[in-house]
Parts: sequence; C-alpha cells; structure tokens
Amino acid sequence: MDAWLEVLGAGGPVMVQDGGRVGLMHHGVPPGGALVPEWLAAANRSVGNVWRAAALECYGRLELRLHGRDAWVSVDGRAFRVEAGGQFSVPAPEAGVVRYAAVEGGLDVPEVLGGRGTLPVARLGGVEGRALKRGDVLPLGTGGGSREEPGPALPLEAEVRVVLGPDLGRFGADAVEVLLESAFTVSPTSDRVGMRLRGPGLPQADEGSGLSGPMVRGALQVPASGEVIVLGPDHPTTGGYPVLAVVIRADWGRLAARRPGAAVRFRAVSVDEAREIWRQHAPVYGAAPESVTR
Repeated sequence: MDAWLEVLGAGGPVMVQDGGRVGLMHHGVPPGGALVPEWLAAANRSVGNVWRAAALECYGRLELRLHGRDAWVSVDGRAFRVEAGGQFSVPAPEAGVVRYAAVEGGLDVPEVLGGRGTLPVARLGGVEGRALKRGDVLPLGTGGGSREEPGPALPLEAEVRVVLGPDLGRFGADAVEVLLESAFTVSPTSDRVGMRLRGPGLPQADEGSGLSGPMVRGALQVPASGEVIVLGPDHPTTGGYPVLAVVIRADWGRLAARRPGAAVRFRAVSVDEAREIWRQHAPVYGAAPESVTR
C-alpha cells in the first residue's frame, strides 16, 4: 500500500463504516452501513469521494497519522489538508451521538459480502469486524474526485415522520394516538441494532401470537412491555414483535443522530408523501434517489 492511516489512539468506539451492504437480507445479513448516512455523505463528498465510500464512524475522540502521501481529510464535512507524516485529531461528538471522518480515496479495507463497513453483530468487515484500536493500519484508496460542500444541517429537534403499519391490527385502539401525541426520549441503552425510546407504553391487542416476519431499518417494533424499539442499520433481518409504524428513509439520520435523553416526536405521512420527501432529500448524497441504494 502506498498510503495509509495509523491509529494512534481512540477515546471511544470507532469503526469503519460505508454505505451498507445491498441485497443480502434474505441470507440473514443486515444492511449495516453508517448510523447517520447524511453525515457519512457530507464527510466523503467534501474530500472528493463517492458518498458511500468507507470512512470512520467515531463515538469518541480519535488520534490518527497519515502516511505515504498528502491528502484531504474531512471531519463532519469540514475539509482540511494533511501532509504525509502529519498527525490529526477527530474530536469527540458534540451535536450528535457520532461523527464521521473521511480521507481522500476512502479506506481501502477488504470488501466482505459487498461492503467494507464493520458489522459487529457478525464480526465481519472493517478491521476484523471490530472497533479500531491503537496500532491499527488502514490502507487508503486512490483519490482525485471533485470536492463538494456539505448539504444542510440535519434537523435533530424536528418531528420524525413515519408510515403507519403494517401490524395495526395487533395493537390496541389508541396505540396510534399514543404514538403520535406523546413525547419520547432516547434511552442510553440504544445501539446500532436498535434505538430504545422511553415514554408511554403502546398497548397491544394480541399476546405475541404473530409469526416472525422480515424487518427493515426504521421499523418501530413494540414488545409486550409496550416499549418502542426503532430498528437501526444492524437490525435482525426477521422478528416477531409487531410493528406499529416505520420511519421514512429520509428521516433515518435525523433520528439516529440523537444523543441519549434527546426528545423524539412522531408524525404520520402517507406512502406517497414519503416517496416525495425522499426524492427531495436524496440530493444530499450527490445522487439520484434511485441510485442511493441500501
């Protein structure tokens, strides 16, 4: 390898993430990918990478050294030049739960099942399927793309839009009303598999008699306790808990970026509205809506 990053120290979990793995859920492989895809896209586009290139998802402070060549580096879309041999820091997240650092050319770690991102639940991707540690070496790909300014900031206090269903019949008559009229907060027990929300319990109409079915990112699963669990990028591909609603794709990031204790309120939209919102939102990735794949 002619250029690489060296990890000098990590003050919290840090892993390689990218745009996710496509079309493998029928094999039991979650899509994975960035927790906040808009922030991954901003970091990558500002150094000339395609939006889904492998970068660093940082939950704490990180110290790095660049070897082999000069390169553009970006933290949350703010780009700066680093000389070969130069050391730089990624500060701990402030506005959200995570931040992204990208390097011109992307992280050229091995591709596994169509992606380079770390999937901790399966211990694959990234560097040995684990969080990074001091001494790790990350090879860099070839850069040279046009650098672009990041898009608008994510509205982390805005309502999160959902499409109701598909299991409305498995809930009590007032479950939708409770969901849409109540305030929830992000639980500190949340992770990349699912965000747990503290708030009023959602009443169910059955006793867990539903069959296990396929799951998607953004599904609001509700176990017998009535707690809301919003599935994240590393979600199980099937599940038996009923789903009251699904977060629309354009709002994945604005929800997932919130820190523990942050407020969450939901608003229902139709499928057609969700499609139109996505059409308007997709340009933050620098691509047409149909080309921004899972």
